[in-house]
Amino acid sequence: MTKAKRRQPDEGEGAKGSGKRPRLRLPRFRIDPAWIFSTIMSTIVWMGLVAGIVVAIFSMDLPEIDEAALTRRPNIRLMDSGGWEIANFGDIYGQSIDLKALPPHVPAAVISVEDRRFYSHPGIDPRGILRAVVTDISVGARVQGGSTITQQVAKNLFLTPDRTLARKIREALLAIKLEQMFTKDEILTLYMDRTYFGSGIYGFEAAAERYFDRPAKDLTVFQAAVLAGQLKAPTHYNPMREPHRAKARAAIVLSTMVDTGAISAGEAAAALKSADMALKAVPNPTLHARHFADWVLTQVDDYVGGIDRDVIVHTTLDGRIQAQAEEALAKRLDAQGAKLKVEQGAIVVLGTDGAVRAMVGARDYNDSQFNRATQALRQPGSAFKPFVYLAGVEAGYRPEDMVTDAPLKIGNWRPQNFNRTYEGPVTYETAFAKSINTAAVRIAQQVGIKNVVSVAHRMGITEKLTPELSLALGSNEVTLLELAGAYAPFANGGQAIAPYAIETITDRSGQVIYKRESGGLGQVLGPDSLAIMNRMMGQVIAVGTGKAADFGYPAAGKTGTTSDFRDAWFMGYTADYVTGVWVGNDSGAGMKNVTGGGLPAQIWRDVMLSAHAGHQPRELPGTISEPAPDLIGRFWQALVGN
Repeated sequence: MTKAKRRQPDEGEGAKGSGKRPRLRLPRFRIDPAWIFSTIMSTIVWMGLVAGIVVAIFSMDLPEIDEAALTRRPNIRLMDSGGWEIANFGDIYGQSIDLKALPPHVPAAVISVEDRRFYSHPGIDPRGILRAVVTDISVGARVQGGSTITQQVAKNLFLTPDRTLARKIREALLAIKLEQMFTKDEILTLYMDRTYFGSGIYGFEAAAERYFDRPAKDLTVFQAAVLAGQLKAPTHYNPMREPHRAKARAAIVLSTMVDTGAISAGEAAAALKSADMALKAVPNPTLHARHFADWVLTQVDDYVGGIDRDVIVHTTLDGRIQAQAEEALAKRLDAQGAKLKVEQGAIVVLGTDGAVRAMVGARDYNDSQFNRATQALRQPGSAFKPFVYLAGVEAGYRPEDMVTDAPLKIGNWRPQNFNRTYEGPVTYETAFAKSINTAAVRIAQQVGIKNVVSVAHRMGITEKLTPELSLALGSNEVTLLELAGAYAPFANGGQAIAPYAIETITDRSGQVIYKRESGGLGQVLGPDSLAIMNRMMGQVIAVGTGKAADFGYPAAGKTGTTSDFRDAWFMGYTADYVTGVWVGNDSGAGMKNVTGGGLPAQIWRDVMLSAHAGHQPRELPGTISEPAPDLIGRFWQALVGN
């Protein structure tokens, strides 16, 4: 029997049961080369048009660039009263670097690590930008920058450091413009003169002098690598404070210099061998009087207007007293600070004419640049009482007059004494020496709180004072500097003063730009009132709350302690100096039973003892020793009146 021939499905017919699918025909597309070319060209044109618009928009507000960009910014040099340098401010220290005078390895270190194609790109480096983008994407963070040296000059001279797209576009446009106006060597010089090296130092010349005590032309290969390495993070790689980090970073710079052919591998190895010796020679940071220097710097423009040249500012600072004040504060806080829960302190020493002889704004400038002598507003506590008692003296009170120390209620306020005890009738002088609070409030009531405010302002307090009776106990905040200035009339015979720090300002050639004219602010204290106040304030140190301040010279002063031991003061003076000391915590946290007669008085004594070395003791202006007449009558009047 013959098998039937299996029928094959027709084309397009389903192949049911066959296991095969029909072939699908896809439409054919023909790519037109002319269309591709047209599309690409259109895209390029549109991109160029958009780029042109962007460039035009951002070019409209670009800063002007001219030859002035090549002039270095003025340097401000601060000198103490003995002619010793305190600080230097400005973009450079001394003269601008001369590339031709530098050994080749100095600029090579900078170029190798910062912009190895510096001499070949037109201001921006597309390869560098692409490399940075790829690196950042690969690690998932911004770790590498694509800015050229020229772009960094543009940013440092003309732009803000904001990380925005608009700023980057302006930076690129300015970089191209700079390349058109200046030579590569001029741009590199600008960069090396203006770059920051930490510790207030700008420029290679300043950094070489500060960190290695030599001019930039004498830098070794390793030293050049250290400074070039700092450019990435000046504080992080500071050879003074972070020598190990500085060495590790310098090793990377040396490796880069080998890669670029600036030095050989052997030279890099030899440079690393000298590392420990080179870093050991780096001086320790000595930032004496930096709070004072920062404070003075803010005033220079007020005296001379815009600074268009290097200037030398001759200040009132006594370097010897300054060093002793810094040491006294650090020594006492190191010894007792932790036990007494005291973190900070400040000191001001004035001449009796208001000249600032020393200013310590914090325990350590490296830890805190905030100046607690000029910027911190704190309650003075009983250190404000001299103005209350002076108002009383001017109203007729005398040291032998009586005032009542007894519980007192004013509205809902019940002022209390520090020791929570009361002595009944006491003399005016005793109440002051023992810093009795109820007595001070009663005196303020008697003379009028507005008169107390008037007296305080007349003596030199500049802060606004609220005319409330709590002011008698120092409830309004003041700065240490203004309080010291307000004590000066007691020491100088009654003349009001304004604390000052600048004697003269000259340019480098010695031409005088500013000179202080001598003279106070006028007589604010009569001889009788002055004599009485000095007698009573002398008793504070002799027998009162400030006995710890006694250093063997005629002196007077007042302690101050605020609620919960938040602030402790000792303000005092001799015929030569007025000195104020404050201790406390920035947070406002209370100390451990620290009063003005304790730690502050001890620090005050240390400072004044050192300051008066070589001085002959001098009596304070005015003395009275005889008691005023009619004591019984005044005693009765005080009792009735209070």
